[in-house]
Amino acid sequence: QVQLVESGGGLVQPGESLRLSCAASGSIFGINAMGWYRQAPGKERELVATITIGGPTKYADSVKGRFTLSRDNAKNTVSLQMNSLAPEDTAVYYCNAGTYWGGTYRPLDYWGQGTQVTVSS
Repeated sequence: QVQLVESGGGLVQPGESLRLSCAASGSIFGINAMGWYRQAPGKERELVATITIGGPTKYADSVKGRFTLSRDNAKNTVSLQMNSLAPEDTAVYYCNAGTYWGGTYRPLDYWGQGTQVTVSS
């Protein structure tokens, strides 16, 4: 089993920044990629960004240039720096553990508890 614990999130005004973190523990052997998803009310969960050991970091078009995903291998932690936040970024954000092969991020059934991000004036 893999446990994912998220931190960060909150209420900010448009244009401000937030940083989300996700710490992984447990049987992380074989996990070579991590991702962040988000789900807004009434919408499907969407992939925001992924990061792979020895591979690419990818972003959804909607967050490119504003969000930055990084990882600390020593701490088994990934962090999502979100800048220039807009109301459409409002959602519950979920950390996921997965694998990357065949040019595609493949989520495993390991999810964090979710953290709310609200962007509003």
